[in-house]
Amino acid sequence: MKLNETFSYVGAGVEDVYALVTDQKFRTESCANQGSKDYDVTVEAEGDGATVTVVRTQDADLPDFVKKSTGNTVKVKQTEVWSGPDSRGNRSADVKVSIIGQPAEMTGKATLIAKGSDAEFTLHGDVKVSIPFIGKKMEPEIAKAITASLREEVEYGMTRL
Repeated sequence: MKLNETFSYVGAGVEDVYALVTDQKFRTESCANQGSKDYDVTVEAEGDGATVTVVRTQDADLPDFVKKSTGNTVKVKQTEVWSGPDSRGNRSADVKVSIIGQPAEMTGKATLIAKGSDAEFTLHGDVKVSIPFIGKKMEPEIAKAITASLREEVEYGMTRL
């Protein structure tokens, strides 16, 4: 299932937002802000980019038919491999979100693009749940959970910029 989301960081430049999303302290605080029960955040600089890895356990805010497979909590691993800025100062990242112990993941591309005095954050990905018969029914629910988490992080990030 395709996942396409766009958010604006009003009044913030691409480098400001990039500095925020690659800040270990911010990402750790964001996990706590979202009510994660257990979390580990690492940020490794790589040339002009960085790799951000977030592993967290959180309540499974999913319908009961999905919780039958996941349980009441899920452990999620999110990896973002951010590139250096392009010739226009924009950045992109390969993103993978996996539910540990479940055949469910999202792979895609995130971008930070300058839009006037704002930075636009987009995520384009594919959500795949490889469970016969019910996987396709679960994919929209997983996509909603990923979008909700991303929205909360963007809103929290706006308070920090």
